[in-house]
Amino acid sequence: MSDVEQAVKDKYGAFAAAVSAATAPAKVGCCGPTACGAGDPITSNLYSEAEAGALPAEAVAASLGCGNPTAILALEAGQTVLDLGSGGGIDVVLSARRVGPTGRVYGLDMTDEMLALARENQRKAGATNVEFLKGTIEAIPLPDSSVDVVISNCVINLSSDKDAVLREAFRVLKPGGRFAVSDVVVGGDVRADVRRSMELWVGCIAGALEDREYERKLSAAGFEGIAIEPWRVYQLADARAFLTESGVDVEAVASQIEGKFASAFVRATKPAATACCGPTCCHE
Repeated sequence: MSDVEQAVKDKYGAFAAAVSAATAPAKVGCCGPTACGAGDPITSNLYSEAEAGALPAEAVAASLGCGNPTAILALEAGQTVLDLGSGGGIDVVLSARRVGPTGRVYGLDMTDEMLALARENQRKAGATNVEFLKGTIEAIPLPDSSVDVVISNCVINLSSDKDAVLREAFRVLKPGGRFAVSDVVVGGDVRADVRRSMELWVGCIAGALEDREYERKLSAAGFEGIAIEPWRVYQLADARAFLTESGVDVEAVASQIEGKFASAFVRATKPAATACCGPTCCHE
């Protein structure tokens, strides 16, 4: 296990333990500088009141995302969905309701504490069409062409091998399957020292890809129809207090921060299977 992977595992394991123990999760592992959902500009107001109200409180409390991937695509009854880095299970449970009893939703996480919390949230929600798997998003424990939709919520950017993650997502998708994730992206070049300061401010910016690089990696993995849509752009005012307290000359680096970091919806499609046109040209 790499140092990065171990650090992520320790961080989110500690957060899950805090939620399970009903202790205040502030600064344990949230994407933001305050308690999750407590008004920070990253994690607040991601889910509607109706969505949050219909879920176990622990699932909502354990949400560490930067978006709502279930809101950016239409799921259909009977589909199979995979959530990469499923955490406390909020997006898994929401998806399970939409695909119905004939559908299936897998949640994949590498952290025992998160898996335990997610399974308890599954029980409380009565989601019988859900299965949580232990593993890494770089080596998905599912067969080829086995899911219709891959979702994820601010997790892929934390991987130290994003190419492997995207190749694996492509592999497990059926032909014509959809990739629809929320992630943090960087718009354009940002000085390394400024980037490090911003990563201290918000944990889920760590490892974020520049938007054009994200597109290139998706294309290299085989995806088509690639679109990256920033929906919540982080402004200088969001991070000013934290950066000032950290000794950063905010005004000197303002142009490197203002509007450069954003939560985005990332969409792509695995090409549909090529029609068979003869005895030697059939494709899977």
